[in-house]
Amino acid sequence: MSKIPSIGYEKVIHALQRDGWVVVRQRGSHIRLQKHTRNEVLKLTIPAHRPIKRTTLAHILKQARLDIDFFLSLL
Repeated sequence: MSKIPSIGYEKVIHALQRDGWVVVRQRGSHIRLQKHTRNEVLKLTIPAHRPIKRTTLAHILKQARLDIDFFLSLL
């Protein structure tokens, strides 16, 4: 398992979009993403920070149900 990087929000959003997430809206410094699965709609809120804290990114990946190694392959 790789170490979670400290990267900007633009790279995080582009990587999530490669996984099928869609930007739904932005309000202030928070960007909302959505992904439709077979049984449900997953939702994420990404803070527009440079860089996003490692702990925050870890929580985002957990909510997105993504493994860190797979996420790094999307970058």
